[in-house]
Formats: sequence, C-alpha cells, structure tokens
Amino acid sequence: MTAADPPRAPDALPDALDAFREDRTYLGADHRRNERRTWIVTGICAVTLVALLAGGVVTRSMALTAAGLHMAAHVAALLVAAGAYAFARRHAEDRAFAFGTGKVGYLAGFANAVVLAITAVLILVESVGRVLDPQAVDYHGALPIALGGLAVTLVCIWLLRPTHSHAARHDTDGDLNLSAVHLHLSADAAVSVFAVAAILAGERLGLAFLDPLAGLIAAGLVAQFAFVLLRKAGKPLLDINPSPILTAEVRARLSAEGEEVVDLHLWRLGPGHHAVIAVVAAEHPQPAEAYRDRLKGLAGLSHVTLEVRGPGAAHDHGHAH
Repeated sequence: MTAADPPRAPDALPDALDAFREDRTYLGADHRRNERRTWIVTGICAVTLVALLAGGVVTRSMALTAAGLHMAAHVAALLVAAGAYAFARRHAEDRAFAFGTGKVGYLAGFANAVVLAITAVLILVESVGRVLDPQAVDYHGALPIALGGLAVTLVCIWLLRPTHSHAARHDTDGDLNLSAVHLHLSADAAVSVFAVAAILAGERLGLAFLDPLAGLIAAGLVAQFAFVLLRKAGKPLLDINPSPILTAEVRARLSAEGEEVVDLHLWRLGPGHHAVIAVVAAEHPQPAEAYRDRLKGLAGLSHVTLEVRGPGAAHDHGHAH
C-alpha cells in the first residue's frame, strides 16, 4: 500500500495473504467463506440438537443422550466461532488492537476447548449414573435418530471442508477457529458412531451394557479432543514461537553478509500471518530497508520491525510492516 492508495474499508478483507501488510488486517485468506459456512452449520446443528435430545428422552437411550449433549456443546462452540469471525472482521482495522484481530479466532478456539472439556465431564457423569442404575432403552426408536445425527454431522464436516484456493495453500498456520469446529464435528461423528453401534448391539444381541459403555468411551474421546485443542489454541495466545524453521530462515537472511542478529522474536498474528522483531548489528551496516528486502518472499511473514546497529554506539532504526 502506498500513500496514493485509497484507504481500505473496515470490512474489506484480503483475497490473499500479503507480505508486510500496512493495513494490519491479519485475518485468514478464507475468513469470509469460513464465517458464512460456520453460520450455516450452526443452524443445521441447532435443529439436530433438538431432535437428538428429544429422542434420548423418549427412548431412554444414554448413547443417544450423549450424542445430544455433545451436540448442544457443539452448537455453543459454533456460535462462539461464528461470533469470533464476525467480531474479527468488523474490527479488523480498529487501531485499538495493536496487531489486529487475527488472534480472536485463537481465543474462540481456547474457549471452545473448555466447552468441549465440560461436555466430556457431563457425558462421563451421566454414563456412570446409567452404569449404576441401568434403564430400559427403546432401541427401535433410538436407531433412526442416531443415524440421522451422524448423517447431519457428516454433512456439516463436508460444508466446513478446508478450501484449496491459492491463498489457502500459503496459510501456514491454518485457521484455528475452523480447526476447533472440525474437532467438535469429529467428536460428534465419533460419538454418533458409538451410539449407533451400542444401539445395534443392544437391539440385536441383547448387550444392554454397551449403551452406557458407549457413553464412557465417548467421554474419553471428547476429553482427548479438548486437550488437543487447548494445546493448539494456547500456543499462539502465549506467543510461543510457531515455526523454528521460519525463525532460522529469517536469521540466515538477515546475517547473510556477516551481520550478527543479536535479538530475534517471531510470533503469530493470525492465520497465515507472522510478525518479526529483529536487531541486526554490523561493522558496516546497511539501511534498514535493505535488510527488510532480504526477507521478501517468505510465506506468511506479514509484519517486520528492524533495528540496525553499527560499530560502538552508532545505530540506525527502521521498521517495516
């Protein structure tokens, strides 16, 4: 962007991930597409939630109830994800956010991981209760509802499939907000599979104990998904170095002519966007812009701040976004 360029509208999003952005719009390349589809899936899952919980109450199936409980948490997670997309888009150029709103999706992902963990606990408690106090299950009525829930989940997974656009192939981080939704969908699918298997085993083989057992297995699986998501979301929120390989490449380019990189920090700004702060010392220092040019072409590098120091106390400050 140059001084002659017109200002970007607050809701305008990039069609590709641009290096050294000056507008500080550090959103994912497919932000609009992911937001739109997340809202669509939210509506679909809300309708399915009502059917699953109603079916679980009528048929007294724990496996079906477990699927419904997780779907309820999934709807909440989808609302958080969709809201995060909308908030990040509307405030993408709000200067109150020093490095843009690209991390809003990570915060939403972390919140959804907590919701997922709570869901695992709820399923576990209910399943243990059914083990201690078994109840008769209407297998014939529960099966079509469980199959319907699984079918809806698979459709939602297809709707939120990752894009294969040119911009997405350069999205080195991936959209964690979308990844969180995928984890919820995957957990939903797994819980539904367990529910169907338990219902079939109970109906055709008389193995009634498998219904609460399916709930226990589902609780463990959902807990595992929650743990994975907590780790993924926590790293960018704590500014943990996201790519030692990219860090090494930045250091190598900045010291290509014998300079010393005395300080270097790299962190995520959002999906596909990284920031770098570096201090370069040289016997015969070049202008900061020359070092900036060395970093051009590095995929995902969107914000660069450089300080160049010469011999002794001599130094030259410069930065580039």
